[in-house]
Amino acid sequence: MLKGLYVAYTGMLQEQRRMDNLANNLANADTTGFKKEGLSSQTFETVLVDKIKDGSEGYRYANRIGSANPGVKIGESYVDWSEGSFQVTDIPMDMAIGGRGFFTVEFTNKNQESTTLYTRDGNFQMTTDGYLVTTDGDYVLGKDGNTNKRIKLDPTKEISVDQQGFIFQDGKQVAQLAITDFDDYNYLEHYGENYYYPVDGATQRAATGQVFQGYLETSNVSVVREMVEMISVSRQYEANQKVIQTYDTSLQTATQLGKLNG
Repeated sequence: MLKGLYVAYTGMLQEQRRMDNLANNLANADTTGFKKEGLSSQTFETVLVDKIKDGSEGYRYANRIGSANPGVKIGESYVDWSEGSFQVTDIPMDMAIGGRGFFTVEFTNKNQESTTLYTRDGNFQMTTDGYLVTTDGDYVLGKDGNTNKRIKLDPTKEISVDQQGFIFQDGKQVAQLAITDFDDYNYLEHYGENYYYPVDGATQRAATGQVFQGYLETSNVSVVREMVEMISVSRQYEANQKVIQTYDTSLQTATQLGKLNG
């Protein structure tokens, strides 16, 4: 009888995680280049024959009863890599990538440690000394042979960028954006709002995306769809909550009958 409590408990836990995920997507609906995230799960039928203690899940979620393993098995989060729509800005420093690929950025953390990260956010600026940076002040990297380096331009001159990422000033090529792509995006981890970093197993490939100057790629989050999903999650959470309340009432009744019979 108590197995039903665990079924409802895992269901509520899954819906809570889904709600957190949806809230994060909505919070970044206006974040340039943001890719929405989802959450996977497995039903009772799928996990019926799983072992009792699965340490890969963490013991908070792995407490299953016997071989029945009731409830929902909480899965992993995933990223929806579909391309967001382009917004026309006509600002020379704004750039968007059409197709596959990422802008390459030199990110510096609070400890002044630098690492290479990747983003679809092309909302760039130029410093007074001519460096191309993100809105957070991280350096945008360009190609220099087989290596990447910071892009330094003449701040007194206008720039133009072609679809291959070549940057021109006074009709002369002065730099090229480093557009990086990967074979499998499943080997990219989210960092912050819209940065990504490769993990073990990630392999780079030739980028096929094209650069469009004067555009920004908007978030691929549909506010209406996320709100509808939120309503669905709330109802499913309440349904699991009612199951627990029903079990609680039944247990109270059984306890009182036991006392009367005793």
